[in-house]
Amino acid sequence: MAKGVIIEIRAGAGGEEASLFAADLFRMYSRFSEKQNWSTTLINSNQTDADGYREVVFEIKGEGAFDKLKYEAGVHRVQRIPMTEKSGRVHTSTASVAILETVNETEIKVNPQDLRIDVLRASGPGGQYVNKRESAVRITHLPTGLTVICQEERTQQQNKERALKVLRAKLMAKERADQMAQRGAERRDQIGTAMRAEKIRTYNFPQNRITDHRIKKSWHNLEKIMDGDLSPIIKAFNKLKNKKK
Repeated sequence: MAKGVIIEIRAGAGGEEASLFAADLFRMYSRFSEKQNWSTTLINSNQTDADGYREVVFEIKGEGAFDKLKYEAGVHRVQRIPMTEKSGRVHTSTASVAILETVNETEIKVNPQDLRIDVLRASGPGGQYVNKRESAVRITHLPTGLTVICQEERTQQQNKERALKVLRAKLMAKERADQMAQRGAERRDQIGTAMRAEKIRTYNFPQNRITDHRIKKSWHNLEKIMDGDLSPIIKAFNKLKNKKK
């Protein structure tokens, strides 16, 4: 069965502009999903007043979704003139992307006794409905301290099921990272600190250029890429990755 993917995007350095860039990345991956005939489901979001995202978590389901998107993890950097910049100065901001492979219940067991489940009111945009009911769910995995929140569904049960799906994916990622560490491999957190120096890709709007620093290759159709045309970048990176194997 084809694996799905859970993507977490968090605003990094750059204040409000970073949150707007996080929203742009969310749209980019959502549009890419549409072009691949995949489905996208929002799991959790923390939206700003300016329609940016401090954090957004969503799932993409479809044939080959994980294989195509697994190397998107890392810090993405944007260089552009913010809408609020009156002097026309180019700002640099970042957002971090984490990629988690979805796993089923048989692949990773979660003991209910290891969970603390809190129910709370949904917050942020979403209409009056979500704010009237305590439908949001926060699950804490006590042995590891991992915490997952889901508030986008209308019922507690639906949010709980989605939160458990994200938790299983996080536990699997942690288990694999721990195994790598035990074998002496260097472990690096996907999210990192989201500082500008940790970039894997730069989106330069004034020069209409996007550069993937891992393969040292640039493209000059930024608007099209931000509208979901990621295939050329993904194919170029995977081709180089496969050559090195």
